[in-house]
Amino acid sequence: MGYPRYMASPDINTEDFQAAVDFLVTNELVDSDRIGIIGICGWGGMALNVASLDTRIKATIASTMYDMTRVNANGYFDLEDSEEKRYEKKVSMNRQRIEDFKNNSYKRSGGCLELPVPEDSPFFVKDYSEYYKGRAYHERSLNSNEGWNVTGCMSFMNGPILKYSNEIRSAVLIIHGEKAHSCYFGKDAYEFMMKDSKYRDNKELMLIPNAVHTDLYDNLEVIPFDKMDKFFKDNLK
Repeated sequence: MGYPRYMASPDINTEDFQAAVDFLVTNELVDSDRIGIIGICGWGGMALNVASLDTRIKATIASTMYDMTRVNANGYFDLEDSEEKRYEKKVSMNRQRIEDFKNNSYKRSGGCLELPVPEDSPFFVKDYSEYYKGRAYHERSLNSNEGWNVTGCMSFMNGPILKYSNEIRSAVLIIHGEKAHSCYFGKDAYEFMMKDSKYRDNKELMLIPNAVHTDLYDNLEVIPFDKMDKFFKDNLK
């Protein structure tokens, strides 16, 4: 679609979550039977992925989540869901890998648009740009500046990270803004997690009326802190 990437970086994030759990369960100050995790945006999908892998995690919140494999393989809103489109993207990224190797550096994807964002831009481009270029700008933020590596999410194209999410036995709360461009990721992830699952009673989808994707980043009037607090207290007893 020609839009810049705004998602999380490569799939080492599952290892990041598990390394954090490794630290917690070996720390004498931590109750290793009461570990919960929160993942936001791209890390929301990764949180569900690690919840289906790491049985030490007892409760998981995925907030305003992306399914990283789906968005990379199929494009936004599944508009690039075809073998031909995927092949074109793989050819392009493999060419870029050669250039990166020759240059001993990585080409960046461009990050968010400068403000003010053109009026004809898709809403989610405007939403991200106003967040990363505006109220949350930071000189070291990739999304605020040059963006992620062009080839950084390539491995996500090769397989669904949520394939076994319906086998998660621990508690899961998926939170999404009803008007978020990414809401379909949360809805579909919840539906798949519940399909043919034997562990449905401790799973929940919470849709927040009128909220957009980045509201769940920093809008203190929208983020359901009370709900999140109760979820962890109920499931980390």
